[in-house]
Amino acid sequence: MKAQEAESERSEDQGWEDQPRRGAGCVNRPLQTHTSPPRPSSHQAWLSFLGCPASLLLLSLLLLPLGLPVLGAPPRLICDSRVLERYILEAREAENVTMGCAEGCSFSENITVPDTKVNFYAWKRMEVEQQALEVWQGLALLSEAILRGQALLANSSQTSETLQLHVDKAISGLRSLTSLLRALGSQKEAISLPDATASAIPLRTFTVDTLCKFFRIYSNFLRGKLKLYTGEACRRGDR
Repeated sequence: MKAQEAESERSEDQGWEDQPRRGAGCVNRPLQTHTSPPRPSSHQAWLSFLGCPASLLLLSLLLLPLGLPVLGAPPRLICDSRVLERYILEAREAENVTMGCAEGCSFSENITVPDTKVNFYAWKRMEVEQQALEVWQGLALLSEAILRGQALLANSSQTSETLQLHVDKAISGLRSLTSLLRALGSQKEAISLPDATASAIPLRTFTVDTLCKFFRIYSNFLRGKLKLYTGEACRRGDR
């Protein structure tokens, strides 16, 4: 009797998954259905994408050349070391590609670019407004130079698609860096220099006649003055 009661209790605890009793016909089992999880809507997928810092950084870099803001992007995006390193890598890659270029890499006229040499002792002693002005002048001159170079290369039948791609990347990169510096507030610092156009030290320049020389200057400018200035500006903003 006790054994039967124990068996009955076991059967009640096991529910629908219990083994059929002797003599029983069909076994009543719950209907098991395999339902796939609901697919996220496009809006939910987009919010999930924006919630990832790496995705937000990538999207910001893609939209910067178009002058389009990215909702949720940090205002001081250039303070992320990966951002500037990306442009430095592009400039060095372009320099390496054009280093052994024999045809299609020469300009039909000399192009003016900024002198990228930096006296670190003098730079440290320089007013922050003067530093900002030199960076802005350098970016503006590089932008003018690459646009002029693009126009000259367009008239040449020897320019390859690879070279044109690197020129386009440089134009896009300079536009993005200009937007990043504007978001950092460096333009206001440059303008705040008293009698900026009169008292500022004239920007040193020289000329180049090949794409390789231009990209070398571009790379040196990013690794030199721009990196020094943004590094200090970001540290000031964190204080």
